[in-house]
Amino acid sequence: MSEVSTVENAGLVPAQRRRPSGGGGLGRYLVIRALLIIPTVFILVTLVFLLMRTTGDPITAAQGGRLPPEQLAERIHAAGYDRPLLVQYGDYLANVLRGDFGTTLSDNRPVTEVLVTYGTATLELAVYALIVAFLVGIPLGMLAAYLRDRFGDAVLRVFAILCYATPVFFAGLLLKLVFAIKLGVLPVSGRASTGTELNLQLLEGKTGIYLVDALRLGDPAAVVDVLQHAVLPAVALGLLTAGIFLRLVRTNVIGTLGTEYVDAARSRGVSEYRLVRKHAYRPALIPIVTVIGLQIALLLGGAVLTETTFEWKGLGFQLAEYLRARDFVAVQGIVALLAVIVAVTNFVVDVLAALIDPRVRY
Repeated sequence: MSEVSTVENAGLVPAQRRRPSGGGGLGRYLVIRALLIIPTVFILVTLVFLLMRTTGDPITAAQGGRLPPEQLAERIHAAGYDRPLLVQYGDYLANVLRGDFGTTLSDNRPVTEVLVTYGTATLELAVYALIVAFLVGIPLGMLAAYLRDRFGDAVLRVFAILCYATPVFFAGLLLKLVFAIKLGVLPVSGRASTGTELNLQLLEGKTGIYLVDALRLGDPAAVVDVLQHAVLPAVALGLLTAGIFLRLVRTNVIGTLGTEYVDAARSRGVSEYRLVRKHAYRPALIPIVTVIGLQIALLLGGAVLTETTFEWKGLGFQLAEYLRARDFVAVQGIVALLAVIVAVTNFVVDVLAALIDPRVRY
């Protein structure tokens, strides 16, 4: 055996020999994750279509018993719902690729118009809820880690369990009862008061995001009014995720506090508070990024109940209304869009996680 090979086998030539053969760079990882969006969205859209058809055709579901059989049959034939299911599915996929999700049966509106009109309201609520989740979950998680195994830690852990175990509609009702009805300090429902709503609707080039439109309006009273209406629904929905963030941050901060470099800092006399605040919390935030994608799906699911509880007219509120009307064309379009949002959000989260922590690329 040559001297060079002996040195290599002894592990004295590091670098290339030790790199994992299956590893890949950031570019390859991003391309793979982007390509995975296509089958994910395809499967989700297909499942939505098939589940909606388990009840029969949408027209019979919405109008059955209200129209004479002859008129019902005419409408079914005109809409093409009497054709083979495979043909309907092919047409549906072709329309979706063109951005056409059909026309609602209850109010005869293009589903894309419904998505654009009410989607901004749901987006605004989800952003508010995430802000609440971060502001509550991360600091309290760090505090729980600092108070590990003490009374305060136990209280915070119970609080976290209550946050994600309490049904969001029940939390919403409690918040309304205390802060809107009992104390009267916050509005009961809606996205803004009637006067502010009218002013925002008259604004040219409105975005549909009330806070942005209120700022563009230049009226401080309108901005305050919009924020006051957002507090209770944002807290009700945000606490659902805040409890998960609290437990996750606590667990990871405690794990980081047990690492060697933290022990070295502790041996130099660094206080426990400074260790948590300066050294342990940043590594503990990496898992938060990786679970945000899952939390977006949770927030969108909770938005249906939150928007209904607070009459926040977003996609969740409209979805409940269309379900009552048995308008399965509208339901199909809204659920398909929510599925696409979840898939794309998970991709974005994967990208952020790969940029923060290169280990996820392997």
